[in-house]
Amino acid sequence: MKITFLGGGNMANALIGGLLKQGFAAADIRVVETLAENRDRLARTFGVACFDLASATALNSDALVLAVKPQQMREALAPVAGHLRRQLIVSIAAGTRLADISRWLNGYTRLVRTMPNTPALIGAGVTGLYAHPSVDAEGRGRAEKILGAVGKTLWIADEAMMDAVTAVSGSGPAYVFYFIGALAAAARELGLADEQARLLAIETFAGAAALAAASTEDVEVLRSRVTSKGGTTEAALKSLEAENVKAAIVRAVKAADARGRELGELLGKD
Repeated sequence: MKITFLGGGNMANALIGGLLKQGFAAADIRVVETLAENRDRLARTFGVACFDLASATALNSDALVLAVKPQQMREALAPVAGHLRRQLIVSIAAGTRLADISRWLNGYTRLVRTMPNTPALIGAGVTGLYAHPSVDAEGRGRAEKILGAVGKTLWIADEAMMDAVTAVSGSGPAYVFYFIGALAAAARELGLADEQARLLAIETFAGAAALAAASTEDVEVLRSRVTSKGGTTEAALKSLEAENVKAAIVRAVKAADARGRELGELLGKD
């Protein structure tokens, strides 16, 4: 499979690196990137061919990954429509709906919308995918292979739910970093040194997440096993419940979902 990336930013770098680790040949990957310094870095780091314009040569591929910023998508697609040859188009742009991409490509529908998250930068991401009904099993397989190069994948049956995916996993790393920061701040206030606080907060979060991933039991069961009656963990959890932290987190994710739908409307306006 030959792949062209439209845009050469961080996520494109992660995907290219992941694909090469999976055995893809650098000769089968192309990148269209307007910034000269980015083209130089991509060519030097990965040995892939880079182009400054979306020419017929640059777009001579089986799949086109749209890796430009959502606000730049319409302009970036303008020169693409005339060069499409039944390629599968995979968008990794947050909030950009397939109906809008199709319209900007003169009705083209061989499209897959995806939402990877930033842990993809180290091969530990999770990506939600939604395929236009016209995409066949082979096309879905290609999209899954591309995004699977940087982590786990999950197919979504309804595109409207992609805003929820964005709110949970796309924005989710920021929530995790927020909690890690709070845990480290508490550790410092209790007298631990900065490096000690950082190590304890990060490794506790990473270990707990790994334990949850390895277990078949619900996280509430795992939580209950750490919570002894009258112990320190119970005291902490009672404080969190008193402050309605869980409800606040749910409200925050719903706010992200609502904003995602608003951005979709804004980005798709003519």
